[in-house]
Amino acid sequence: MSTAVHLDEITKRFPGVVANDDVDLTVERGTVHALLGENGAGKTTLMNILYGLYEPTEGTVHVDGKPRDFDSPADAIDAGIGMIHQHFMLVDPMTVAENIVLGNEPRKWFGTTVDRERARQEVIDLSNRYGFDVNPDDAIEDVSVGVQQRVEILKALYRGADILILDEPTAVLTPQEVEELFRVFEELTAQGKTIIFISHKLGEAMHAADDITVLRNGKNVGTVKADETSNEELAELMVGREVLLEPKAEPQEPGDEVLSVQRLSATDNRGVPAVSDVSFDIREGEVFGIAGVDGNGQSQLVEAITGLRTPTEGSISYKGRDITDASRRSRIDDGMAYVPEDRHERGLVMDFDLVQNGILGSQHSPPFAAAGRIHWSDAREHTERIIDEYDVRPPHADADAESFSGGNQQKFIVGREFERDPDFVVATHPTRGVDIGAMEFIHERLLDLRAEGKAILLISSKLDEVQGLSDRLGVMHDGELMDIVDPRNTTEEEIGLLMAGERPDAGATDAEPPVGDAK
Repeated sequence: MSTAVHLDEITKRFPGVVANDDVDLTVERGTVHALLGENGAGKTTLMNILYGLYEPTEGTVHVDGKPRDFDSPADAIDAGIGMIHQHFMLVDPMTVAENIVLGNEPRKWFGTTVDRERARQEVIDLSNRYGFDVNPDDAIEDVSVGVQQRVEILKALYRGADILILDEPTAVLTPQEVEELFRVFEELTAQGKTIIFISHKLGEAMHAADDITVLRNGKNVGTVKADETSNEELAELMVGREVLLEPKAEPQEPGDEVLSVQRLSATDNRGVPAVSDVSFDIREGEVFGIAGVDGNGQSQLVEAITGLRTPTEGSISYKGRDITDASRRSRIDDGMAYVPEDRHERGLVMDFDLVQNGILGSQHSPPFAAAGRIHWSDAREHTERIIDEYDVRPPHADADAESFSGGNQQKFIVGREFERDPDFVVATHPTRGVDIGAMEFIHERLLDLRAEGKAILLISSKLDEVQGLSDRLGVMHDGELMDIVDPRNTTEEEIGLLMAGERPDAGATDAEPPVGDAK
């Protein structure tokens, strides 16, 4: 087996930061190589060097055994390297075929006109060659995220890529789309392509990769064969200590009711029914989890509870008062914290710095404001405490939110919401996009809040997370709460059937009476 890529003693320095520190990396041709590490470990910087976006401060890049000096991504593309970034670079109104050939369009009439039919046929041939299921005539804005990712891969292959770099490729995919992506990996490597994918997810690296290299604090701390390691070993390499991978909520007696949802229904933004006749309650010192495939009404349910959407039917009671029509601001003032599903849309103002983002939702209240004036010194102190406590990197309170990685944005939002001293926390995918060490910390903090008597609504597409942290678990499918079960006495298979819309036989679970009765 020949070597496709060898990075020799790569160091990359930025002002005040050493992003990569004397890193060696060898990737064999025709393999899938995972680059694993926490947020800020230097994974993306290293791959940006390979792709020509950055020049190394020290060290040499070798491709197919030859030293290469890339001044730009164009040089890397000419050397057969393609990179698919975490945020896709596609033109939404254009078709699949137009996006794939963009900038390299086949021409006719002495090069004066784009040969659209030839472009379309070339995309069909390319798609068939690698077993991709894409329609060249679909507009990008009309296809799923998973299809968009396949378009990005085809775009790189169209330009002659033999080595493909994917940055956090599963971050925005459903579990089914993740499996489909890994099938694509198998097809590509079977045809001699080489895959390097950046990740912080242990299970995916173990499942999809042949070899795994772990970076920590900019250094290569180990390369292992995927079939010769374990999640525990990888986690310890990533973090530098043993990590508790499976959260577990020990049984405790809940207190008084904090939230009661009764026969709630809601529509989505198009007016289509999204939540149908949902009822449950949450008590002090309790984590009530909701599992389900994304897109089954969880978003609209959470928006109704947090004051972002008006229900069409039913009621919401909080601390014994009806808040069905109460404002979002009044719910925050009354101790309701919210970690949103979409950190960009709901969690942050991207061109605000962290100090400004740190007081969002509380900018009108003490201790951050009085008599219409914001106390910026108090806001800064609060923000710096969140940065320190939740390990936000880099620790720069004056930096704009958009300059941080997705994982560090998520840690900051979680810190802001958890530190409101809330009575009730709505945590929607709280560990989405964060590394293993931060995930462990967030889990511990959720359990601390539970121990303090807070009521918590946890929504997560990670079944092990929501099952391990919840005292009771509701499962949603197609807008309905299929059942409420005891997660300690219910198997993943039984939960999976509920997620697919199949109710168990009567008496299969005993954590809750039939849906529609909150008690």
